[in-house]
Amino acid sequence: MEKTKKNGMLSRFLRSVETLGNILPHPVTLFAIFCVLVLILSQFCEWIDLSVIDPRPVGAKGRADDGMIKAIGLLNGEGIRKIFLNLVNNFTGFAPLGTVLVAMLAVGVAEYSGLLTAFIRSLVLKAPDKLITFAVVFAGIISNTASELGYVVLVPLGGYIFLAKNRHPIAGMAAAFAGVSGGYSANLFIGTLDPLLAGITEEAARLISPEYSVHAAINWYFMMASTFMISIVGTLVTEKIVEPNLGKFNDENAAEDIDATEAIKPLSQDEKKGLKWALVSIIILGIIAAITIVPESGVLRDPVTKSALKSPFLKGIITWIFIFFFIPSIVFGKIVGTIKNDKDVIQGMTHAMERLGMYMVLVFFAAQFIAFFKWTNLGAISAVSGASFMQSMGLTGPLIFIPFILMCCFVNLMLGSASAQWAVTAPIFVPMLMLIGYSPEVIQAAYRIGDSSTNIITPMMSYFGLIYTFAEKFDKKIGIGTLISTMLPYSMFFVISWSILFYLWVFLLGLPVGPGAPTFFVP
Repeated sequence: MEKTKKNGMLSRFLRSVETLGNILPHPVTLFAIFCVLVLILSQFCEWIDLSVIDPRPVGAKGRADDGMIKAIGLLNGEGIRKIFLNLVNNFTGFAPLGTVLVAMLAVGVAEYSGLLTAFIRSLVLKAPDKLITFAVVFAGIISNTASELGYVVLVPLGGYIFLAKNRHPIAGMAAAFAGVSGGYSANLFIGTLDPLLAGITEEAARLISPEYSVHAAINWYFMMASTFMISIVGTLVTEKIVEPNLGKFNDENAAEDIDATEAIKPLSQDEKKGLKWALVSIIILGIIAAITIVPESGVLRDPVTKSALKSPFLKGIITWIFIFFFIPSIVFGKIVGTIKNDKDVIQGMTHAMERLGMYMVLVFFAAQFIAFFKWTNLGAISAVSGASFMQSMGLTGPLIFIPFILMCCFVNLMLGSASAQWAVTAPIFVPMLMLIGYSPEVIQAAYRIGDSSTNIITPMMSYFGLIYTFAEKFDKKIGIGTLISTMLPYSMFFVISWSILFYLWVFLLGLPVGPGAPTFFVP
């Protein structure tokens, strides 16, 4: 009876989420609507002479002579001319666009050559039985460096691995899914999402500080620590909560084509040799990278201050991401035979670009929205007003990040794309929290906790349907409610443990969330 009641409450919650989610249009359409709303709202705010006192010091760049931030309407002659003249530049100059395209060129070669799949298999299959759950979750986290590879490859592989170990395959899928998606903002490496979010953060920060710049590695230290924390928590949730609740696996409900031995076949000799020489190439590249940044005379240190922080090395980290994916992938492909000539390399890069069609469309409208929001001063006005409100309520200390993280968790249930959600919320919350005194780097780290934790329980997440399809191979009768209820404990424990780690890391220990990333913002 208690279980039925629990399932009934969960079903009602899921129906509410689905109903609310179905009300929202496609993210592309959503941004187009936002653009129109900003245009209309900006003109109305100009008519009523909406303004706030500029908190920036006198003489600061961008500060008006009268010390006021005023709403600027765009539905007038000057505004319409500005839109027409800058429509293309808004798109091509959108900070995350170029970095994501460059990174995905190299990731495409890594996928095409088979390097990433072989690396994940070697990581998981060598783990002893006692560590197999940890290995699956950990591999899931590492795989999100390469965007959707973990969803497509590792999640079903997790099911087959558990099945081969006489464990419930849905639990294996859940562990992998928790790592890939729930731990999306934890990693030992800089991935394709990092430059994308950093670009949006930089655009938002410049609403307050026009010269502010960030790099792709601003959350790297915190991400690395989060990798092990999420792996441990994911392992405990799998073994102590999820797997016992699933009970014994009933293979009568499984699809007939399940073949665990084929799915987790050992690495071939060529693959082992390819991984070995790929590792050698990575070591060589690492030595070259060290030469450019470790010595004080390193060519990629700041040429004036000789500092490694905010140096060409870190500002150009996307170049290293490209190199570290591209060259080892070619080495691996040459050895295993997946890359025979330059045409194969080009094919891998082309395939990666083909999958970015939707992203390009989304970026076009997101870039217009952010530009319009900046031109109208609505972002700055919202930030100053919100900061003043929180100050009046006494919400200026570290506790402000608790409602911020929870808000990100909730918004993520309705808008599953990390970049789309951050593009909407960053122009408001980054300036707002900067005015209270926190750096964009710390704000982005807190956002990523909320964004990642609820990825695995929202049907709005773009890969949720794919995960559900994989789950049906092991249980033809599985329902979406069963899948979400399986993943719900991960979300709950991830957001709690991750928030605790955030407070310990940032405010108790005073550690930076990334290289050159301050905790506090000083105008």
